[in-house]
Amino acid sequence: MLNEISYYPIFGYPLILYLGLIAVALFLATASMSTILKSKIKNHFNVHRSFAILSIIIALIHGILGILAYL
Repeated sequence: MLNEISYYPIFGYPLILYLGLIAVALFLATASMSTILKSKIKNHFNVHRSFAILSIIIALIHGILGILAYL
């Protein structure tokens, strides 16, 4: 059952690959948030925290699907 969810093909590649790429992109955006948005957004810490929470959630879903696919 979880193999079907983890390896659901989207444009020929499994869902778990896309979740991993999204997680990496969100982590990179979160890491660069303080340098890029520091002068543009007055409350940049709230945006940074929101991106961090979202990236951790996506990474946890990616990891759980990766681990549970082999159980």
